[in-house]
Amino acid sequence: MDDPRSWLALLNTAAFLLCVAFLAYVGLITHRFARRGTHLPAARADHAFHLVVPCLDEEDVVTGTVEHLVTTFPDAVVWCVDDASADATGELLAQLARTHPRVRVVTRRLPEARQGKGAALNAAWRAIDASLGAGADRTRVVVGVVDADARLDRSCLATVCGPTLFGDPSVSAVQVLVRVVEDVDALTSTCPLRLVTARAPGDDPLLVQLQDLEFSGPIAAMQTLRRTTGSVGMGGNGQFTRLSALDRIAAEHDVPWHGSLLEDFELGLHVLLTGGRTEYCGDAFVAQTGLRTVKPLLRQRSRWAQGGMQCARYWWQVVTSPHVPLTAALEITYYLSVPWTQLVGALVFPAAIAVDVHYALATAGGPAGWWLSGAWGLLPLAVLFGLVPHVMWGPLYREATGGHVTRRRAALLSVANAAYAYLLQVAVWWAFWRTLRGRTDWKKTARRTGPPAAPVAPAARTALPRPRTPESTESTESTAGGQR
Repeated sequence: MDDPRSWLALLNTAAFLLCVAFLAYVGLITHRFARRGTHLPAARADHAFHLVVPCLDEEDVVTGTVEHLVTTFPDAVVWCVDDASADATGELLAQLARTHPRVRVVTRRLPEARQGKGAALNAAWRAIDASLGAGADRTRVVVGVVDADARLDRSCLATVCGPTLFGDPSVSAVQVLVRVVEDVDALTSTCPLRLVTARAPGDDPLLVQLQDLEFSGPIAAMQTLRRTTGSVGMGGNGQFTRLSALDRIAAEHDVPWHGSLLEDFELGLHVLLTGGRTEYCGDAFVAQTGLRTVKPLLRQRSRWAQGGMQCARYWWQVVTSPHVPLTAALEITYYLSVPWTQLVGALVFPAAIAVDVHYALATAGGPAGWWLSGAWGLLPLAVLFGLVPHVMWGPLYREATGGHVTRRRAALLSVANAAYAYLLQVAVWWAFWRTLRGRTDWKKTARRTGPPAAPVAPAARTALPRPRTPESTESTESTAGGQR
């Protein structure tokens, strides 16, 4: 391959194949998204819900979230895991546990604490296990994970109990739609896609609305396709799993959640590998606050990308598992390859463009001669592959949300979404750099739903107990707010 034109052909072929694979996947997910069905709600009396709220320095948001959960779902038990918070989170949780009989607090202490969200969820799983009687039907106990800044829609628990979700004994875990808003306390409606807030449509900052478009559009479409392939992934917020499924994973791996930075997707893989089935519900939602600036967003997405890279270690188990159907294995293979193909694409595409520029300058007649000799055909391909898969989501988002945004705003979102998609490529390289350095720690994302919580006076902090019980499953954990 001494001829430079051979290298140009190779680069263009690699770029073309990457684009075709991406475009084919986009076509699949949009097709299934357009034909998505609905889930009918059912009475949830046959299921006992335990909602877990992991907390690490969440004093600004946790009170509102717990108050929302206990008032909206009074028959659910809310487990708050204080992961050695340095702020007033522990004191606020103790106050909530005294006020609400259905609130339990699991307190973790250093050095065992602050080992990641998965470890905090495992502490809650142990506490839930200890609280149940020997005769409990663990197939009808559902453990939900709700972030400390989140709001579940009022019909959520009834919807996930529907006949095609937990009403089906073969379903082990359900992920609901995630919505991203500026202020979760401004929500005035519980319709999953036609989300209504006290704010006018389009008032949310552009970056926040792009995150909502991402979850309500491409990610929801991916999950809809995964319902067909049998590979629905779990999210870190709004995930619900049967306790019996968590038990099966723990029987093989000691605990349900593991050390990946993408512990939610990792859990979904383990549900599938242990013979369970995962489902997605777009008819119920969990709302969370969006990130308002670029740096925290890139940090968050870098964590997700690095977690996806870590989960690549499960690929061989997935493709050889007798419990995972071929369609699911293929879709999971594609998903696990995405961070790596993005890295390759970030090298291949600029290289191909650079070589094309070289030939444009070196061809007889200059760029005009090069363009007229047939290079013009690259422009429609660049638009088709580089822009259409991103700008198409503006109108689709407007349609899916029932006109929640104006046509002008949808057009702006289309253009901005293309830039947003390429901006997130930076996060993949950040994740790759951390992987090369062997870094697995991460600074958590700071959250705030509205005005900060009123500070707890030092004297009051001293008076509030940080309870411990001898029945604790770990020497560094304790519970408060009711019997274990």
